[in-house]
Amino acid sequence: MAHTLRLPATTVLGKNALKEAAPTICKLGTKAFIVAGKSMKRQGHLDLLFDLLQGEQISSMIYSEISNEPTDVDVQNGAELYRKNDCDFIIGFGGGSQLDAAKAIGILVSSPGELSDHVGVSISSALPPLVAIPTTAGTGSEATQFTIITNKETQVKMLLKGKVLMPTVAVVDPLFSSRMPRSVTVSTGLDALTHAIEAYTSRKAFSESDLFALSAVKRIFHYLPMILENSDNMGAREQISIGAYEAGVSFSNSSVTIVHGMSRPIGALFHIPHGLSNAMLLKTCLKYIVDGAYPRFAKLAREIGVSGHTENNQQASQKFIEAITQLCHLCQVPTLKEYGIEKETYFSIIERMADDAIASGSPANTRKELQKADIIELYKQVWE
Repeated sequence: MAHTLRLPATTVLGKNALKEAAPTICKLGTKAFIVAGKSMKRQGHLDLLFDLLQGEQISSMIYSEISNEPTDVDVQNGAELYRKNDCDFIIGFGGGSQLDAAKAIGILVSSPGELSDHVGVSISSALPPLVAIPTTAGTGSEATQFTIITNKETQVKMLLKGKVLMPTVAVVDPLFSSRMPRSVTVSTGLDALTHAIEAYTSRKAFSESDLFALSAVKRIFHYLPMILENSDNMGAREQISIGAYEAGVSFSNSSVTIVHGMSRPIGALFHIPHGLSNAMLLKTCLKYIVDGAYPRFAKLAREIGVSGHTENNQQASQKFIEAITQLCHLCQVPTLKEYGIEKETYFSIIERMADDAIASGSPANTRKELQKADIIELYKQVWE
């Protein structure tokens, strides 16, 4: 069976990646619409980008009014500014929120209307050229054909997809993640790990996506603890940024499964950062579904070195779940209860969250057959 592997048209990885990518970026247009996080200005990173653009006589304008969980209103405002200022290409420069918003702004620039009109269909109208420069090592948005935007009115996270959402240029430079606080390092690192694990254990996985997923899992398991021990370890940060990119490639091509499906409603309704809500679900969900994919989980265990070939697949899979549990403990991932979510409110909307999770389509990619009752039970289990 043939498979299609989709990647950014150009990817520049590693130290000084932005400087190396500048000539390619500056060929994309004459005026850049920069969707950036406010911290990029404070840290001086925007000045670096401005200098590179100006050196090639490229003008620009900045849009930094993006919520931590970007909404359709944020995107609509951005698209209007893009048109008003006669921009001709987009640069997303920030965390997953900014990169997702940049993609969504591109959708509305090419197809005016409501973002909700594009839910459930594959977007095909060509976007303006798009540059994705991640400043966190986790979301993988720089390497995916997806974006997630919250409908402000309904508080539902809308998954938008299409090969046209794949960035034209991805720039993965560890410099920009070097000042991330510990909480963001943990959240984004575990987000990337979840991407890779789910991509590898998805029903839609294939040999090429497996290569990226396995490499990402190994990098993140090895290097994330190093960064937690020494946040200034730039070698480890570079490896994690590459791992996050690899994880993005893997899940963009083979999709995510139950964790992401269940995580999106939690994030939308309780405003928990996406990576953290994934981490809260990770060990419980994987423990529940592991018996549907013992050979795959066993392979992960052997790749990260927690199991050898003397153990059978079931035993090796258990070792992998134990390794996930230990890593989440090291990262001090809280339960929903510890995070401060009010129990009565949470339990009162579990059925709604289960419906939203199923509607996302992600749980159906899990190799173990799942029903709504299974998802409801898992939502109850992760409370504490």
